[in-house]
Amino acid sequence: MPDTPPPQPGDVPELTLGVVIPPSLDPASLQDMTDALPRLLRESYPGVGWRVSMMVETLDGRAPSELLETARDRLLDEDWDLAVVVSDLALRSGRKPVLTQISPVHRVGLVALPALRAVGRRESMTTAVARLVGPLAGWDDDDEAEDRARRAREMADDLPDHADENPLQFTGRVVAGNARVLLGLILANRPWRLAVTLSRALTAAAAAGVVTLATSDLWLLATAYGPLRLILLTVLAVGAVTLTLMIGADLWERPRRRVEREQVTLFNLATTATVVIGVVTFFGALFVLSFLAAVLLVDAGVFAAVVGESVGLAEYAQLSLLTAALATVGGALGAGLESDDVVRAAAFTRNDV
Repeated sequence: MPDTPPPQPGDVPELTLGVVIPPSLDPASLQDMTDALPRLLRESYPGVGWRVSMMVETLDGRAPSELLETARDRLLDEDWDLAVVVSDLALRSGRKPVLTQISPVHRVGLVALPALRAVGRRESMTTAVARLVGPLAGWDDDDEAEDRARRAREMADDLPDHADENPLQFTGRVVAGNARVLLGLILANRPWRLAVTLSRALTAAAAAGVVTLATSDLWLLATAYGPLRLILLTVLAVGAVTLTLMIGADLWERPRRRVEREQVTLFNLATTATVVIGVVTFFGALFVLSFLAAVLLVDAGVFAAVVGESVGLAEYAQLSLLTAALATVGGALGAGLESDDVVRAAAFTRNDV
């Protein structure tokens, strides 16, 4: 289908929003979206020009995660900046109906029309699609037009491709040229939710870690290792969980064409940051729980007798740090048992935006 005519904004940055729609969509709704969506976007997000590209595709029988995958593929193939897929089928995530869902890291979203109508939302398909654009772009409601324009310019401007530079140099240019966009993607993805979503495997590991507090050998190791070695062990533990999640769930993207390198590099940087922040959040919570458990369960006199020296808060902190690190490594093994869809949903998606 033909694109809507692009605006003539002068120096205003222009973003392309791709909308993937089912062939069963009635012509009146399609015409309404084609005519009204660019205008609604300009009104909702001043300071940014908009081009809307419509694509018809059969979407029957696809789960929400598969629909987001479809939107991501089309975004890369068509060189869109943002993408939303519209489904005319009732979709569910577990037992809950899906109204809207987004993957801020990939800048793609989903609107399920039957679910919107079932809960009585008084908004058109066009409004529902437009409402996803802000979260996808990493914009807050209180952002100034100038801030949105700066981030939009970073999204719209493609980096020049230098054939003689190595991947590390290219990644550095991507970070430098898309700093605000990258930060917006990470914050919009709410990475601290990762530990909560994967709580089943990680909670079991946490419980096992707290049980080890009763082991006197652990007390000796904690005081013998010292702070620097314990910090190194912590970094290794966080890295183990991160690698397990990234590799096990195939979260690392690979560009299919050179033109996709910048987009895919942004995906990978935002995904890695999301997973690391989520794991660090879990580790921090586990450290606090381990410290409280150590203070309550480990008698100071017995602790001192076993290690052969007086103990205070510093020694309890070392014991808690070692306990949390060991439990986090156990969490890496447990997280690896989670299904790929659970891990990808935890790392990427948000429901009912």
